[in-house]
Amino acid sequence: MLCNRLVTLLISTLLAALLLPAEARAAKVRSHTLENGLKVVLVEEHKAPVVTFQVWYPVGSRNEVVGLTGLSHLLEHLMFKGTPTVGKGEYARMVSARGGSENAMTSRDYTAYYMTWAPEYLPLSAELEADRMRNLVLDDTEFDLERNVVREERRMRIDDNPIMSTVEQMYATAFMAHPYGQPVIGWMSDLEHLTAEDARRHYRTYYAPDNAVVVVAGDFDPKTALAEVRRQFGPIPAGGGVRAVHTVEPEQKGERRLVLKRQAQLPFLFMGYHAPNWQSEDAHALVVLAQILFEGKRSRMYQRLVFGDRIAVDEGGEYDPVTTDPELFYIYAVASPDADPATVEAAIHEEVARIQATPPEARELERAKNQIEAGYLLAQDSMFYQAMQYGTAEATGAGSGYVDDFPKQVRRVTAEDVSRVARSWLTPENRTVALMQPITADEVSQ
Repeated sequence: MLCNRLVTLLISTLLAALLLPAEARAAKVRSHTLENGLKVVLVEEHKAPVVTFQVWYPVGSRNEVVGLTGLSHLLEHLMFKGTPTVGKGEYARMVSARGGSENAMTSRDYTAYYMTWAPEYLPLSAELEADRMRNLVLDDTEFDLERNVVREERRMRIDDNPIMSTVEQMYATAFMAHPYGQPVIGWMSDLEHLTAEDARRHYRTYYAPDNAVVVVAGDFDPKTALAEVRRQFGPIPAGGGVRAVHTVEPEQKGERRLVLKRQAQLPFLFMGYHAPNWQSEDAHALVVLAQILFEGKRSRMYQRLVFGDRIAVDEGGEYDPVTTDPELFYIYAVASPDADPATVEAAIHEEVARIQATPPEARELERAKNQIEAGYLLAQDSMFYQAMQYGTAEATGAGSGYVDDFPKQVRRVTAEDVSRVARSWLTPENRTVALMQPITADEVSQ
């Protein structure tokens, strides 16, 4: 009994520590827009002598057209090929030699570049990123070499990976009109025919200050940091050539299903429901619903599929409201060796129906909220993840205020809200189901 009271006290103390910094953090986050349209978000945090410098471009597979898929991701690779003043490989060497780390990523909605190192190198961060925003060298030979690297990356990550192939096919089936149905890495036939001029045009169109957000988080003086960003990025002229994406995915009117036969050990089930993004009042309730259904070993899906019925060896899912356009609420499961995938799917649907019919009890709802807020709190210990939160929000249109307001909005979700959004969005008519059915090597060769 004493132990339970102690745990409750510790959780309450943790969440109190969460909510106070969240309110104070809004005051320490400063946003500025330069004359050329570049947005600058400064997150002052003196917990450790570290600075993360990130540049976010709201361009990803969402912005690509038929025949040019994979271009945003390929350009991410090419951004490390150098400029007239910083040669090939020099960017990474300069950061590494000073004890820092750097990398980049491309998603459906954005491409981001980031480095983390000591605060004294913040001016160098701005210099390096401004240089390659304006002066990237796109050599034909280097383009061909990097395109081959990406083609091989696709083979390894998608074509030779039964699970990822299933994910790719489900998205392509769920989105009939919107470019979210296109793979971020691109279709192989497109990768084989992309040219260096395609990359140059993509770079000129999207890599401009009025289509970028600089996020700096860590131990720095805001006035000095802003002055440095302005000095390096300010002279770069605005682009103004970004092509807007107007396509809206039509409402799905019935369940879609597909089966892939691949050489694998166990069946894999992957289903997605169209769901709203951060713009909807349902978004935070869907976050809580996802937590209850499939996050952690105490989640309903784990308790039913893995621990209880033992018909799956793994389960999970995701709902991310911070996307530019409405995306998917998805659930997956890897069936046990002796389990029928149809039984696994039926169990998933039963758990969804159960929460649609009966709101979660107070204790379960409170646990889910505590877990969400604890994850949010732990991210604040990292300058990198703080910057990632703000960068993602800015790049998708949600804005910094969404990040600061997130815990408060999660706290407002009621048990009935959770059931209501499950009834609204997790419907058969709104569902796409993909099954990866294992076959043997002999069956492959037939």
